[in-house]
Amino acid sequence: MKFVDEATVKVQAGNGGRGCVSFRREKFVPFGGPDGGDGGYGGSVYLRAVEGINTLVDFRIQRTFKARSGEAGSGSGCTGRSGEDLYVDVPVGTTVKDTETDEELGDLKIAGQQIKVVEGGKGGFGNTRFKSSTNRAPRQYGPGLPGEKRVLALEMKVIADVGLLGLPNAGKSTLIRAVSAARPRVADYPFTTLFPNLGVVDVGQHRSFVMADIPGLIEGAAEGAGLGHRFLKHLQRTGVLLHLIDIAPPDPDSDPVKDARSIIAELKKYSKDLAGKPRWLVLNKADLLPEAEAEARAADIARRLRHRGPKFLISGATGAGTRELCDAIMQALEEARLPKEKP
Repeated sequence: MKFVDEATVKVQAGNGGRGCVSFRREKFVPFGGPDGGDGGYGGSVYLRAVEGINTLVDFRIQRTFKARSGEAGSGSGCTGRSGEDLYVDVPVGTTVKDTETDEELGDLKIAGQQIKVVEGGKGGFGNTRFKSSTNRAPRQYGPGLPGEKRVLALEMKVIADVGLLGLPNAGKSTLIRAVSAARPRVADYPFTTLFPNLGVVDVGQHRSFVMADIPGLIEGAAEGAGLGHRFLKHLQRTGVLLHLIDIAPPDPDSDPVKDARSIIAELKKYSKDLAGKPRWLVLNKADLLPEAEAEARAADIARRLRHRGPKFLISGATGAGTRELCDAIMQALEEARLPKEKP
């Protein structure tokens, strides 16, 4: 299934039902008076986050959602039936914006969370409502109010604890395959990852976290170059960023430090909040060099980058160092989830 993380839909609430003009007609009641009932309320439209939906692709097929209108009132003071509310299921992690005002209407982060995006119209008054001391036989009625209409921009952001960051072919897909059951495509050419892949990393009983493999970034990604610019937003929900660096690039003229700095620059251009997230250095492909040389090169890269955070030397291909990395991530996530002590 193709990954679709943006969609535009039209939503329309139901109209309120028309009020009724009616008069009592009973034997021995010559002046029964008005008894027209109100119209029913129109149905509202809700968006509801549910698990099991991983893409917005269905909204490329069905783009319009309309709730039922309320029914007209009737005699004997009977109110018309209200239209049923319409619930539209969306993936967990969907943000909703009004395209006309650019107002964010909601951010559905939890399964079962729902928001009302358009409200149904109120039913019109029946002629009973217009009775007064000077108008004993009113023939006025309310037509019912129209339901709200909106055009919504839906945007799905992957919900993951850890996001993988790096150039194409840095080994992100290989790492997520090594530590989880996810099986993204791996090849020796760039941009093999065309959409985010999620993997659940199990580090022990009732201890796990979700890792997201994001398409590789290149210089200019924040302005739209390459593939990664479309998916930088998915990193905004993560708690930890793993910056993967290939310590043994196939091109001998390439400089891993220069490449790493370009990635950091793209993060800052895209979002200061994203650039401020905890970023760990993961020096990958240690299996391609002798052990001593791999350690020396990894230390040199970290020194030149002036990286003061956690750093790990691993091999996604062989799994070397990945267990220590995952244990450290789990510990950091658990500590971040603990309630902050008040001073």
